[in-house]
Amino acid sequence: MPRFVYVYTGGHMAETPEAQEKVMQEWGAWFGTLGAAVAEMGEPFGASATLSSNGVTDGGASHASGYSIVTADSLSDATTKAKGCPILTGGGNVEVYETIAM
Repeated sequence: MPRFVYVYTGGHMAETPEAQEKVMQEWGAWFGTLGAAVAEMGEPFGASATLSSNGVTDGGASHASGYSIVTADSLSDATTKAKGCPILTGGGNVEVYETIAM
């Protein structure tokens, strides 16, 4: 079955420990709806840098904040599965990329 990477961008960090716990519960519930389609829950990203022909700059150019890997029948199916992602309610986005087996 094809694999897809969800790249999370934007959004914001909850300010209080209680709000952070609520968000974590929302993520857990969403991953629960995906069931066996979750190949790798992934992790949030920390410090980043961008390398170009002009050198290195601090920060990632894409502003990605984390990733997950899922299996799905098609790009359309993977996109549909991403619609419940909690980052969307926090002003963020989910970019969906199909991986290519090598």
